[in-house]
Formats: sequence, C-alpha cells, structure tokens
Amino acid sequence: MDFIEGEILYIDKPLHWTSFRVVRVVRAKICRRLGIKKLKVGHAGTLDPLATGVMILCTGRKTKLIEALQAETKEYIAHVRLGATTPSFDLETEIDAEYPTTHITRKMVEDVLRRFTGTIEQVPPVFSAVKVDGKRAYELARKNKDIELKPKLLVIDDIELISYNMPDITIRVVCSKGTYIRALARDIGIALDSGAHLTGLRRTRVGDITVDNCLNMDDIDHFFNENIPQVTQENR
Repeated sequence: MDFIEGEILYIDKPLHWTSFRVVRVVRAKICRRLGIKKLKVGHAGTLDPLATGVMILCTGRKTKLIEALQAETKEYIAHVRLGATTPSFDLETEIDAEYPTTHITRKMVEDVLRRFTGTIEQVPPVFSAVKVDGKRAYELARKNKDIELKPKLLVIDDIELISYNMPDITIRVVCSKGTYIRALARDIGIALDSGAHLTGLRRTRVGDITVDNCLNMDDIDHFFNENIPQVTQENR
C-alpha cells in the first residue's frame, strides 16, 4: 500500500476516542513505519467521543476525496433514553431536567418517528463543532455563553424503531451529511411531550462501507506490519 501517494482506511472508532485522536494515532504509526516525519491524513466525517463505528481516513492525494466521502449516506444505531435531558443531548453532561413518560406508548413512538422522515429542519446542538462568530459552539457552551444556532436542512431517508423498553428505545437512522443524532434524540423527546438524550451511538455504515469492512484499532499495528515495509537505517 502506498500511503504517501494515497490510501483510504476504514476504521471502527473506539468508544471515548475523539476523531482527531484516531487521525493522530494512525498518522504517527504510518510515519514511524515509513521513517518519515509528515503525512497528510484526514477523516471524512467526525464522530463524537461517545460514539463508535465507521470512520473513513484518507492519506496523501486521496484526501482530495474527503468532501465526496462526507456526502455519502450514513446509517446509525442510536440508544435513546426518554424522560430526561442533558445540555449536550448525550452522556457527556449530567441530566438537567426530568419529564413524565407514563403517557408514551410504542405506537406513539412509532408515529412520532415517522414525522422525522424526509427533508427536515434541525437545530444543531450547542455542544458541537458548528462555528459561531469564528469560534466553535462547544467552546462557548462550556463557558455558559448564550448561543442561538440556525436550523439546517437535512434528509432522513429512514428511521426505524428497533426496540422499545421504556424509558429506553433503540432506533436505526439512515440520513444525510450534517445530521446530529443527538439533536434528533432531543427533537424526538420534545415530539413525545417529554425529554430525551442519547445513551449510545454507533455508525454502522457510510455509503457502502459497513463496520464489517473496518479495522479495529487494536489490530492496526498488525495491519500496518503486513502492508507497510519497515524502514531501517540500511534502506532509509
């Protein structure tokens, strides 16, 4: 494999890792193996630290494909807890409010989910990388600054209730670039006259690439050993 000329890697991002950490670790391992100091590496779509799953990395000239790869349809499995909200809409922050759930039925959830299919408007989470006056929204949110983000148009191709075990539900979402599943959980909670936040998220597909096609970070050293000749002092 020629990582300097350009390759595409499919990684199963581990829990608690930032997307930047995945890029940094992969770049360092390739550079060490090739005996070089710099290598262009980028990713085609951020995953939150509390999310796992398909993450596409491009090296060298293949980084020119990042924009096209980002535009691919994505699929997620999301675990949502109803009846409580958090400022970040996931477990990154503590519960800030609780709501009743006794009125919520399975049919009600299924009916509400159908409302979110097609082209919808979504306000991004304040705990996100969206830029506000040149700064990341999450930087302002962590300083308790008031932030008003504008809604964005996006497409939900499919949304399906996989399990219903109140107050927890699991949904499968197929959606366009720019969709925040955390914000979708928030909006589902509101539509159910309750509250909601994510308790788990896994990106299972980007385009035609599924998690079955991805490298585990625990196995990446073995993969590089097989695909990158070791540079030594003799052949440097």
